[in-house]
Amino acid sequence: MAITRVFDILPYYEQHNSRPDALVAKENGVWTKYSTNDFVKNVNALSYGLYHKGIMKDDKVAIIANNRPEWNFADYACQQCGAITVPIYPTISLHDLIFIFNDAKVKLVFVSSFELYEKVKEAAQQAPSVAFIYSFNPVPDVNNWKELHQSGIANPVPEKIKAIKDGIKNNDLLTILYTSGTTGTPKGVMLSHNNLLSNSFASQGLAPFQKEWKALSFLPLNHVYERMLNTLYMYLGIGIYYAESLETIADNLKEVKPEVFATVPRLLEKVYDKIVAKGQELTGLKKALFFWALKLGLKYELNGANGWWYEFQLKLANKLIFSKWREALGGNVKAAVSGGAALQPRLARVFNAAQIVVLEGYGLTETSPVIAVNSFKPRGIMFGTVGEVIDDVTVKIADDNEILVKGPNVMLGYFNRPDATAEVIDADGWFHTGDIGEFIENRYLKITDRKKEIFKTSGGKYIAPIMIENKLKESPFIEQALVVGENHKYAAALIVPSFANLKDWCVKNNIVYSSNEELITKPEVISLIDKYVTKTNETLAPYETIKKITLLPHEWTIEKGEMTPKLSLKRKVIIEANKVLVNNMFPDE
Repeated sequence: MAITRVFDILPYYEQHNSRPDALVAKENGVWTKYSTNDFVKNVNALSYGLYHKGIMKDDKVAIIANNRPEWNFADYACQQCGAITVPIYPTISLHDLIFIFNDAKVKLVFVSSFELYEKVKEAAQQAPSVAFIYSFNPVPDVNNWKELHQSGIANPVPEKIKAIKDGIKNNDLLTILYTSGTTGTPKGVMLSHNNLLSNSFASQGLAPFQKEWKALSFLPLNHVYERMLNTLYMYLGIGIYYAESLETIADNLKEVKPEVFATVPRLLEKVYDKIVAKGQELTGLKKALFFWALKLGLKYELNGANGWWYEFQLKLANKLIFSKWREALGGNVKAAVSGGAALQPRLARVFNAAQIVVLEGYGLTETSPVIAVNSFKPRGIMFGTVGEVIDDVTVKIADDNEILVKGPNVMLGYFNRPDATAEVIDADGWFHTGDIGEFIENRYLKITDRKKEIFKTSGGKYIAPIMIENKLKESPFIEQALVVGENHKYAAALIVPSFANLKDWCVKNNIVYSSNEELITKPEVISLIDKYVTKTNETLAPYETIKKITLLPHEWTIEKGEMTPKLSLKRKVIIEANKVLVNNMFPDE
């Protein structure tokens, strides 16, 4: 059975990999399973309902919801009607939501909750194209998606849907994904059926996937990273379990016991910090064994490179200590795929040492998303890199070290923005990623920074801030960092401490304070953070070293507009909001 459009996966799934738990979510405290057959029936009924509602080919339908089976029902039903889905982050600002509704001329919106309905209703008052809003959750006086579903069951139109599907080509537009970006208004990335499918198929060799596996899904489905992996899971017959929320991931991992999940480095850092914090609470021999194993894990090299004595000790550490780490993740994890930002090599080492294989990858929304990824292939992993370029994709490094990409995964372009498209896809078809990188051993791709974020000091030296920030965050007492210094004599940094770890440290050192604001003024705290900055500076070139730091009392968040939904820092926003503090770090200029 040829799969050339994303919706072709459904009959293939039903025919080859049917399972009782194709899509699973927790409803009212109970895991509710939808079989492959349930999945297909729900999609068909909803597509008939949408057809009767007047949703036609090329109409735009927005989905603004948490990860859940209904997200997929809506997505695939829209595909079968020929409609273009516009998935949107639930955390989006009202301003950006109004822009997207008007830019895409969205006709129908699916939301998951009352709060999102209220936001969409307000945005729709300034977006005349929005004709219908449906909620997945029961919300008083709001149309529920089941009304469309029931309408479809009562009025099936399989021949008409088949005719629409038959007219859809693999290079036709599938979805528009608006990237929040760190500057300017959102741009709509146009991805075709072939973009998403080619990336899914090229990613199937990154781990030894089995159709008996279960995946836990918690990264937002409106991001192409999780959406592509969900597409891959369906194609391979892997059951998808949706976590209740980011806060319940630890519990859900233990309940579901998945073999695979996708994550971002920030979450792995938090898992690691929690594990180390628990280790700190141990006493005597147990504590000594814990930190012996941890120290061993942080030195881990692949393929037995550390020799037989190290491997013997590691075997012992895995039995005594790391087995408990695996149990905390459900006990069955075969692979965790990390993307969205740089993974600290020390985390990759320690998790892989603990037999929790973390595969770091790299890509962009514009590349559907994967460009390169570490994998289970022979010599498929190299710490500190994003692995090998995937099949059918070509990468070259430009003269200025920018990463350029060609392949079936590269987007059709930016919606309504031929000017912006021409800026990133050149006359020869190369997509310019905006990332700086290099090949290690002519095989593994290494990302060194974002082209736009590299800045020059007044002395003419170029500084790559992300690399330095990631090194600073290796400290257990540094949660976030932003390096500044453009057109100044030296580099400085705004630092948000890890207040959870810092507060524990204060208790042990009898340091009294009444607020975060007071805590960051304590000489002992400033000295502690300084110690870790000095440690980072030892790994940097003299012109890169951080000469001044300023501690901030609160984390940067998506809600306050300081981070993108992908957890990238919005540098200009943060620097502007802290302009006085930044200027104070350069008093003589």
